[in-house]
Amino acid sequence: MTAFLDAHTLKAWLHDGQEIALLDVREHGQYGESHLFYATPLPYSRLELDVVRLVPRRQTRIVVYDGGDGSEGGAAAGVAERAARRLVSLGYTQVHVLEGGTRAWSAAGYTLFAGVNLPSKTFGELAEHAYGTPRITAGQLAALQASGQPLVVLDGRPVSEFRKMNIPGAICCPNGELALRVRSLVPDAFTPIVVNCAGRTRSIIGAQTLINLGISNPVYALENGTQGWYLADLPLEHGDTRRYGEDSASDALLEPARALARRFEVPEVDAATVLAWSRDGARSLFLCDVRTPEEFQAGSLPGAQHTPGGQLMQAGDQYVGVRGARLVLFDSDGVRAPVVASWLRQLGHDASVLQGGLHSGLALEPAPLPQVPALSSITAQALHQRMARGEVTVVDLRAGMQYRAGHIAGARWSIRPRLAQDLAGEARQIVLVADESALAGWAALELPGPAPLLLDGGMQAWQQAGLPVEATPDSPPDAECIDYLFFVHDRHDGNKEAARRYLAWETGLVAQLDVREREAFRLPEHAAH
Repeated sequence: MTAFLDAHTLKAWLHDGQEIALLDVREHGQYGESHLFYATPLPYSRLELDVVRLVPRRQTRIVVYDGGDGSEGGAAAGVAERAARRLVSLGYTQVHVLEGGTRAWSAAGYTLFAGVNLPSKTFGELAEHAYGTPRITAGQLAALQASGQPLVVLDGRPVSEFRKMNIPGAICCPNGELALRVRSLVPDAFTPIVVNCAGRTRSIIGAQTLINLGISNPVYALENGTQGWYLADLPLEHGDTRRYGEDSASDALLEPARALARRFEVPEVDAATVLAWSRDGARSLFLCDVRTPEEFQAGSLPGAQHTPGGQLMQAGDQYVGVRGARLVLFDSDGVRAPVVASWLRQLGHDASVLQGGLHSGLALEPAPLPQVPALSSITAQALHQRMARGEVTVVDLRAGMQYRAGHIAGARWSIRPRLAQDLAGEARQIVLVADESALAGWAALELPGPAPLLLDGGMQAWQQAGLPVEATPDSPPDAECIDYLFFVHDRHDGNKEAARRYLAWETGLVAQLDVREREAFRLPEHAAH
């Protein structure tokens, strides 16, 4: 039987000092339009794929919610209740549903927030104010570049984001790598450094990271990042691959990194302590490898997840779904983990650094993953033949925007919350198309009757076979693309008004906080002085 709780009880739980996983189980677009401040996005379409990574301890206190108005699944409403039942079936023992969802939360007088990565972005605005982080406008930076004066621009985003657009001349150096690589990228102590991102948060945090480390170079955050540059009618570069070199690591800031950890009271814990924590049934533990993707792929500690340092600060809800959990960070150099942990402590997390890092000998047992329901497959050629005979209904479960860009001619689009509704009364054999076979396997649980088939090799196999593909730029319509957040993506598509709205949203976040949400951050008082 589903356990419900009201908005006032949930609000008390969020601030009672105990662990809680607050899961918004609507799809990404719905979540981004309006959600609770501390919510972790866990779309119902990906529930079983991601929940163990986000909430590894089965005894965690969990609250799931939806919009409370049935918009998540049309006639098949109640996606929060469906998600709660699935979580119980996976072995989670303390699962609750927010009665009335976001509608009830708002009716109780609490604020709903738009956008993504809310705690981190709000923290960035608070940090800029607390520290008085120096900033430079796009026009000022362009003038400095034109003057020919020595200057280094470091882009604090991951490589994949940097390639989409960058400030001319910038070098990609994700924020989590700055402490380790800045002395190789800026070898003297005098050249001004400008840190930028697409908007504001990583510009501010990246610049303040270098200032907190005590480097003597003048350091600035680029005000409003690439969006500010674009709004100033300055040209961006696209597809650039300029980045830090693999041999750019330097231990020059090892002692400042340790001093920074001491300043923010970051504990250093040994492997035996972490192993004991992993057996504590009352607390959740996340072992976080903050190194680069290449380093993680080359080998990590058993039981660790890859949480690149810059993104752990920027988008922690993509890696950690439990508020109040223990976070143990490690690296292979003693520089990156302490710096990242210093920020996580200020964000309000219980973050520690693993003594010895990659060489600590720590080995944890990973949380057991649920077994994916198996589906029989069909080849692209066989599917094409059966489609020609009208024997099958093909359903594309890929992202709505991927479907728009190109899909099997004659296929329809759907998504797990709406799958049963969309296929009600369908008597023909159903064939699912997905990038991840596991996503299709879990979605198939929504369908009564005979199990659907899965296209072997997905769209890639269909295209490689030279079979018909069609694009439908307006289908599914925007209103049905519940997995896509137009609010975030439109700002990068040549839409200046969308960029202005985004920046206004970001700078307006702090004003929406209540007292308890603001007090949860641990920024130092009078830091700017």
